[in-house]
Amino acid sequence: MSQLIFNQPSEDKSALEDAGDFTPRFDDRGLITAIVTDAGDGELLMVAHMNAQALALTIQTGTAHYFSRSRGKLWKKGETSGNLQTVKEIRTDCDQDAIWLKVEVAGHDATCHTGRRSCFYRTITLQDGKPMLDIVDDELQFDPQDVYGK
Repeated sequence: MSQLIFNQPSEDKSALEDAGDFTPRFDDRGLITAIVTDAGDGELLMVAHMNAQALALTIQTGTAHYFSRSRGKLWKKGETSGNLQTVKEIRTDCDQDAIWLKVEVAGHDATCHTGRRSCFYRTITLQDGKPMLDIVDDELQFDPQDVYGK
C-alpha cells in the first residue's frame, strides 16, 4: 500500500471550503485533531490526534489510526484491546484543521482505556467555588487490568 501524500492547504479560503482536494491543515507539531463519534447513535467517544501517516492509514485501511502525543508514536486504536474502530465516514471542518470520524467499535464496544464506552465519562461541576469531577458513566465494558495488564 503506497503512502498517501497530502497537498499543502491553499491560501484561498474558498478553495478550503469547497469540494475538491482534501488538504488537511496540520499544526506546527504535524498533528490534526480527530473527533470520534459512534456511527450508530452519535455518542462522542474520544478526541485524539493524527499525524499525516495516521490520517493516511485511516483513509486507506478504514481502521482508525492515531498519533499518541504522550508516547510519541503511531497507534492503531484497539490493537491491544480488540476494540478496533472501523471508520464509516470521515468529515473535515470548514478550514480543514479538524477531522470527524464516525466509527463502529468492535470487541467490547468500548473506546476508553478505562474500560468505559466513551472517554467522556465525567462532568465538571462547581462545588464550593472549586471545579470538581463527577463520574456519570461508571459502567465498565471490560476490565482494563485484564486487557492491558496495568
